[in-house]
Amino acid sequence: MAKFNEKYFGTDEMRLTNIEDFIDKDEEILWRDRPKKSAFIWSKIITMLPIAILWVLLDGFIIYLLIRNDVFNSIPVALTIFLIIFFIIHLTPFWIWLANVITSAAQYKNIEYAFTTKRIIIRSGIIIDVKSLYYMDIQSVNLRVGLIDKMLKVGDIYIRSNHETAVLWDIKNPYVIVNKLQKTINDIKTDMYYPNAMRPSENDGYKTKYSPVEKNKES
Repeated sequence: MAKFNEKYFGTDEMRLTNIEDFIDKDEEILWRDRPKKSAFIWSKIITMLPIAILWVLLDGFIIYLLIRNDVFNSIPVALTIFLIIFFIIHLTPFWIWLANVITSAAQYKNIEYAFTTKRIIIRSGIIIDVKSLYYMDIQSVNLRVGLIDKMLKVGDIYIRSNHETAVLWDIKNPYVIVNKLQKTINDIKTDMYYPNAMRPSENDGYKTKYSPVEKNKES
């Protein structure tokens, strides 16, 4: 049995944190950007805010009644500890909201989007995660611009592929970007289904960046 070579796949995989680290030699970046910072932070604050406020008011009112009626002094210590733990757990929606707000700056720092000649690359997460959506697998691209998005001049691009979905949050110039993305997807798919070398001479094609390497060598 052959000895396993731990270095076969390289030793620097944990250092691959930039989008450039994932770009192939024959791949070009067409567009790259981050979410608009102010919009991204505000979205973290506003998301779940009504639920968080409602939960705090509800639990706060109940705790106030318990304290006002001197309930904690009239029940066993074990029950008091149980009630404290219960309210801590019951406030989970508030803790989730607070954690999202506190970590929003760290999340923003790691988020970046890129369109290349092959795919959409999404870098995100407090612990960096990189996702690739290849154009051939993409089924739909939709833009959503809410009231607050309009005020902040951003929009969210929702992408659905054969295997997963993804969202590009708080994109500046969203209408321009989504139109460019849809055109890129259409052009790349067209050239992959009908490569330039397979077209009749009177068909100039879409003149996209994509062209099969094998076809280029033969032509």
